[in-house]
Amino acid sequence: MATNIDKEACREAYNEVRDDNTDINWAVFKYEGPMIVPGGQGVDYEEFKNMCTDDARLFAYVRFTTGDAMSKRAKFTLITWIGENISGLQRAKVSTDKTLVKDVVQNYAKEFLISDPKELEEDYICDELKKAGGANYDAQAE
Repeated sequence: MATNIDKEACREAYNEVRDDNTDINWAVFKYEGPMIVPGGQGVDYEEFKNMCTDDARLFAYVRFTTGDAMSKRAKFTLITWIGENISGLQRAKVSTDKTLVKDVVQNYAKEFLISDPKELEEDYICDELKKAGGANYDAQAE
């Protein structure tokens, strides 16, 4: 059965993460039968990580504050989580269904495909975003 997405509801969750006037830092899009729908949003990154279980497959749009001594800025990422207990067929479906999510989630600095909880660590993702961000004026020891 073909997967569909609730574009309006997902776009609303996406826009809340992008909005500088809200505290919302992340939104999750999950499968409900043949539909991808908003699966929650929040402020605490740990809450999001708790949703990434071995039997889950989901997409997340997450805001991080990155930068250096000269400037701080919001950076956004699209995370695709596939738990270890997800079947091969469902794994393959995630990659094709991601195009539906990308119709809604269009602005992000870096995309991640993650199935190892260690790669969900905030420091790891922030480091990757920093690398993708270009110039870094932190006082660094060389």
